Amino acid sequence: MAGELSAEQRQAAYAGLDAAVAALVETRGLRDDVAEFATRDRRDYEGRAWKRFAIALEKARAVLRVAGPSKKTVVAAKNGLLDAAGGLTTISRGGLETIQNNTFWKDTDGNPIYSQGGGVFRFGDTYYWYGVQYTGAVKYYSNPTNPNSDTAFQAITVYSSQDLVHWKFENNVATPATAVHIPTSKDVTEDWFSRMDTLADTSWLGRLGVTYNENTGKYTIISQTGTRFGSGPTAGGDIFLQSDSPTGDFRYANIQAGFEGTGYQSTGDQTVFTDDDGSDYLVFSNPSGRANAYVAKISDADSLSVGPATRIGYVPAGREGNAMFKADGHYYVASSDLHGWNASTTHIIRSAGTDITGPYSADAVLDGSQQDYSHVTQSGFFINVTGTEQDTVLYAGDRWSDFAWNGLGYNDWVPITVNLDGTTHFNSLSQWKLNATSGKWAVGEGNNYVLNPDFAADRASVPTITGWAASADPGTTNTDFVTNSLPGADETRWSGKLRSATAFSGALSQTVAVPAGTYRFALKSLLTGQLDHARAHITGAPGEDYTLDLNAPTATWTDHGLESLQLTGGEVSIRIEAGGTGSANSICVDALSLMRTTD
Repeated sequence: MAGELSAEQRQAAYAGLDAAVAALVETRGLRDDVAEFATRDRRDYEGRAWKRFAIALEKARAVLRVAGPSKKTVVAAKNGLLDAAGGLTTISRGGLETIQNNTFWKDTDGNPIYSQGGGVFRFGDTYYWYGVQYTGAVKYYSNPTNPNSDTAFQAITVYSSQDLVHWKFENNVATPATAVHIPTSKDVTEDWFSRMDTLADTSWLGRLGVTYNENTGKYTIISQTGTRFGSGPTAGGDIFLQSDSPTGDFRYANIQAGFEGTGYQSTGDQTVFTDDDGSDYLVFSNPSGRANAYVAKISDADSLSVGPATRIGYVPAGREGNAMFKADGHYYVASSDLHGWNASTTHIIRSAGTDITGPYSADAVLDGSQQDYSHVTQSGFFINVTGTEQDTVLYAGDRWSDFAWNGLGYNDWVPITVNLDGTTHFNSLSQWKLNATSGKWAVGEGNNYVLNPDFAADRASVPTITGWAASADPGTTNTDFVTNSLPGADETRWSGKLRSATAFSGALSQTVAVPAGTYRFALKSLLTGQLDHARAHITGAPGEDYTLDLNAPTATWTDHGLESLQLTGGEVSIRIEAGGTGSANSICVDALSLMRTTD
């Protein structure tokens, strides 16, 4: 069409199309909802909530039986059904389901889950996970040892789940072939936006969220975007894609360039937050420098625009990965350091009262995120689980890292502890369990209690490794003998290295808290030359002292382990001890684990 019509003709055609779409009374979404909710079995749910749901379902069926129902009637039926479904309470709460981090997550068909820079949203009684599939993510999954930084857009994906653990692939709701028809009135510089024909014309698409609008009955994706026809600050904004169904194909609905109250045309990292009353907000930073954090209300009328923003935080050094959750009536906004799509300590601010616009506390580090840079992630989004027994906040971290095996996989989720005084704690777990109905969670039997065990948290070669401390033995004046070394075992990115050109003796160590039980300790090591000593030393309570000798030269990475470590619980010291006369002799360690084998 671009080669056959003039710009004026195209704009007129687009205007006619928009008017026709606005006049449509869409029933597909309601039909999809009725078909889906008809699969619920009343024997699985408590009676009062089920009765309300059954009435809403029959009302929706009645609307669909009417020839040519009005838009108002369809939307009311959809709202009533979603609201009633959201109130369903299962009789059987099931058990705790395992979430395994540090791996590529798979959907229920066994295919990799491709979802980054998005969010999880609950519509009715179902969680929907939206995110972006990038070309580099597919390459990374196929060959994790071959880093790449390919962020070409392939699809906006959606997965569904009842338990937040098992995810069913639903649809690629938008692809590079998705048509856009942007009027010239949206252009800021030349015709950079209006020249776009499809999402293939974007230079960037990501950091998205989804809303459901009770006035229109539509679902809206709000995503950062840029146009390939321009560059610089006037080539970006937020694009709005809309659908009648949470899993249907989304079509172009609007683009917004300019955010009142910020002085900027586009946003820095952003997420969508839905409050308890159904109001939707955009939480974001400014694009240049990212020193300011903002919150802005998304239009109640149609969710197709973002209103004036309120600045809620300021950090001169800048923050990214902005995401919000709510607990005990207060709002919390988390963000990460400007580490270029890489792991970071998580920072947090808290509203002083119950107003989402603040004021907020000063920026502080989220306790528990320091020792392994938020389990080697960048803050992505949060999931508020309202359970029958307790409420739980889930931190969903993205692993971007230029798809470079700086921690395997794309997604790592952990529970956040929110204390009554408003303080928070990041529970860095490689394996844990969740019951999304009750809201309860527990540490998994296969959790690795070593933090930053693969030395993957730091994004560059450093003499002080995150989560680990270097200490020289008495009489040793040389303290410069520890670094993270490239590559690690099994072609991973990093390992921990002890070496010095001059004589040294010391340790690389960390202290972790563990419950009582029997444990297995394991690691991989690579020893070059001969050291005076090289060993792993695990120490718990008095009398709990275990040593693993590593002082044997190896041509390749070698597995070592200690079985049946009896630990009574509490603080445990993990030390890699080495010493020698210097030169090129060194020991590298990687893939450390301390895992409980019995209670």
